[in-house]
Amino acid sequence: MTMHTTDGSFDPNASIDPPTMALRIPLQPSPGAPPMPPVPPTVPAQGPAPAQAPAEKPATSAGRNGLIMALGTMASRALGFVRSAMIVAALGSAGLGDSFNIANSLPNVVYMMLMGGVLASVFVPELVHAAQTHKDGGVAYTDRLLTICGVALIVLTVAAWCASPLIVDAYSGYPPGVKRDLTIAFARFCLPQIFFYGVFTLFGQVLNSRDRFGAMMWTPVLNNVVAIAVFGLYMVIGSNAKTVDAVTTADVVLLGLGSTLGIVVQAVGLLPSLRSSGFRWHPRFDWRGAGLGRPLRSAAWALALVAVTQLSFAVISQLSARAGDLAEHAHLPMGLGNFAYTNAYQLFVVPQGVITISLVTALLPGMSRAATAGRYSQIGSDLAGMLRTSAAMIVPVTVLFVTLATQITAIAYQHGKTTPADAWVIAQVLIAFAIGLPAFCAQYALARGFYAMGDARTPFWLTVASTATNAGLSGVAYWLLDPRWIIIGMATAQTVACVLSVALTGWALGRRLRQAPKPAVPAQAGPDATLTLGTRRSKPTSGLEGGRVLTLHLAILLACVPGAVAAHWIAAWFGPGTFGNLAGLLAGSAAVLLSLFALARPLGAGAAVAPLARKLRIPYPEPVTAASSGRHRR
Repeated sequence: MTMHTTDGSFDPNASIDPPTMALRIPLQPSPGAPPMPPVPPTVPAQGPAPAQAPAEKPATSAGRNGLIMALGTMASRALGFVRSAMIVAALGSAGLGDSFNIANSLPNVVYMMLMGGVLASVFVPELVHAAQTHKDGGVAYTDRLLTICGVALIVLTVAAWCASPLIVDAYSGYPPGVKRDLTIAFARFCLPQIFFYGVFTLFGQVLNSRDRFGAMMWTPVLNNVVAIAVFGLYMVIGSNAKTVDAVTTADVVLLGLGSTLGIVVQAVGLLPSLRSSGFRWHPRFDWRGAGLGRPLRSAAWALALVAVTQLSFAVISQLSARAGDLAEHAHLPMGLGNFAYTNAYQLFVVPQGVITISLVTALLPGMSRAATAGRYSQIGSDLAGMLRTSAAMIVPVTVLFVTLATQITAIAYQHGKTTPADAWVIAQVLIAFAIGLPAFCAQYALARGFYAMGDARTPFWLTVASTATNAGLSGVAYWLLDPRWIIIGMATAQTVACVLSVALTGWALGRRLRQAPKPAVPAQAGPDATLTLGTRRSKPTSGLEGGRVLTLHLAILLACVPGAVAAHWIAAWFGPGTFGNLAGLLAGSAAVLLSLFALARPLGAGAAVAPLARKLRIPYPEPVTAASSGRHRR
């Protein structure tokens, strides 16, 4: 099982600064994918604020960078689905598939738990700060920071490899036997990925600090290409084992080393961009007195957050693995374990990685500048605007996931050893996940408001609440439900946790934004106190406009409902099979979009839907705005 990530089982794009919503999946989404590159929180600059560039330039740059990241994420995820389809076709959805998936996700889990969150939280801010304040432009500081992190990665990788049986036991719960032994064998070949995941993140953050965003989002494509080739080769020359006890040593070497090779290529793929940016790394071990203690201390809360997230992931990983064993013992003819959970989650996080993360990443610099200036309500306004913009995309995708899940999962996974029954299970899990998609995306965006203000402590406590809810309800599902429904119940637990998390995060952020620091006003510039007698001070506002944002989401949902009903019947009319599923998905999607565009304006959501129509090159009447109607516009 996996979360944040760029496109494979645990998503790295998804980006990857530590999430405040703890999912059983480590910032990533599917078997063998690279870790979602964390989106580091931007913190207010220390000391005097540098001169600000004109507003137009940052806005243009943010939009361009967001587009680059979105395109890279989409390309990587598209190939990630091809890779996942190859893995499913080669290994199946239970037994061997579960064993490989758990082993191949462990490097990402260990890396994110012990290193990834720290790097995502402090690396870019520290490099930028050093570049602005050090006489050499931060060159020596960057060399030292890379060196100490590289040494830590080597130690961590060697320790994890030596402890592979313990790590496998912690995340699988498999009893002694062939399946456990096979998972450990896979893990020994996959765990060296920890080092190369770390190198990829380190180099990527150096590039991001130099405003080079494209390479880190596009090189995961290379990883997917390698993985596709490896599993294609296995299907041609492998043993084509159907059970774990039929897997040969040659199969383990090919699959394990091949998966690790993909991560190596992904990391090495950043070198050309590093060289073109003028970066040259020279190892430096003169760490004492170099100011490295401050970034390490500032990462403590982020590390604690990731640790809590991974603890929840370990619980859910074990529960899903055991659910698969229970289903096998009950002789249920379908995959009802970790594999179904992970692959459904991989589909579920795509909208967040492509839409939400790209939009929020582009907002972070501006929100951080607003926090530095004490304009907290602007942070809320920026987030509210982003949520309104994304609603026209996130809500229709949610409707499509719920309505056409059978067609989506059949196209993505029903190949090779994966049966229609296996794909049906993944579809039901996807539906349970998808119901919470708007809350999941909104919570991620709102949490960035805390990071913009340099606050990593509040997201930690919010994560404790959400992970406890997720893990606790997943345990309830495991103990109370029939094996046929455990995995679906666990996905429902995450949806409940998402709704709780967005409510808590929105409440906490709104309260914090209303407590903006009062700017210092010179005494001579202050107004005469006698002139303010009897006047009413305006009540501070957060700028989040939670009621309006929620109402907009509901209006877009209502606009999509007639199309969803039509899409259901259209898909059923086309029937199963590759052609039927593809035709049903395309025609059903068109029906939902048609319903959205036809009903959005009458329901008051025309302004939010208009940008989507323009992106799709669909003629759409320009909605009446406050400016055009002569009313005052905030």
